[in-house]
Amino acid sequence: MKVGIVGSGFVGATAAYAMVMEGIGREIVLVDKNETRSRAEANDIYHAVPFAHPLKVTSGSYADLAGSCAVIIAAGVNQKPGESRLELLQRNAAVFRAVVPEVLVHAPDAVLVIATNPVDVMTHLAARFAKAHGVPSGKVLGSGTMLDTARFRTLLGSHLGVDPHHVHGYVLGEHGDSEVLTWSLVTVGGIPLEEFCRLRGVLFDADQRQRIDHDVRKAAYAIIEGKGATYYGIGSALARIVDVILSDQRAILTVCTPLSESWGGGDVTVSLPRLVGEAGVLATFPPSLTPGEEASLQASAAVVRGAIEGLDMPPSA
Repeated sequence: MKVGIVGSGFVGATAAYAMVMEGIGREIVLVDKNETRSRAEANDIYHAVPFAHPLKVTSGSYADLAGSCAVIIAAGVNQKPGESRLELLQRNAAVFRAVVPEVLVHAPDAVLVIATNPVDVMTHLAARFAKAHGVPSGKVLGSGTMLDTARFRTLLGSHLGVDPHHVHGYVLGEHGDSEVLTWSLVTVGGIPLEEFCRLRGVLFDADQRQRIDHDVRKAAYAIIEGKGATYYGIGSALARIVDVILSDQRAILTVCTPLSESWGGGDVTVSLPRLVGEAGVLATFPPSLTPGEEASLQASAAVVRGAIEGLDMPPSA
């Protein structure tokens, strides 16, 4: 199974490396306007194959994406220190206007996995461009709040002294400052959070909750300030999405894809729990939230909707 990656910077290359380490797919093709960079990354990653899994890793042009089951789009400019994801919008929208049609000309059957920030808006734009090629919106999905959800579960698991694989809870809405940590849905080994804390004698009060909320919400800013970019976590999240698609796992992931106008008062793209398989997004499950969480989710959607509506771009560019 072939996987294409457009954009071989830190995120794209790390996603390819993660797939080699996990043995996801059989062939990976890196495409980048900087052909020297994509060739170097492909060679470097390919040299790790003897230590991992037998994948073929190459670089090429858009034409080499033919036959791909999934294509990760990680093309675009990087987030600057102190820059919000939404501030990236105008700079990256022009990139997608050129990239998405090129991908679909050569890989019309591929599921598009969007990684470029601000990922909610970029996924919305990618779906808009893909629609002009007859591609349904469910075959265009973004990494959304998968990484935020992983951060949430990791930090909560660390506080509780539990393997985060057994901590279940979602971060929903925008992948950014307005995201919503859904505390009311958190379970640990199937046990509601408050009950688990009572059974284990773990102190978990408003201060701990506020600290975790802050650390999840501001994680990217701290990492970017420290080393310029985030890529290990998101690269692993992208590899996970591709694995789900290639093997039709039917996993529930907090990815983003356009919602119908019946939700939230208008067409918008935010993260919700979604069933994902080889055809992309198969179903969306709006969760039962507290009134406060629901209001926060609607407010988060409004942030993304405002960015989409404010973008000066033809609907089918």
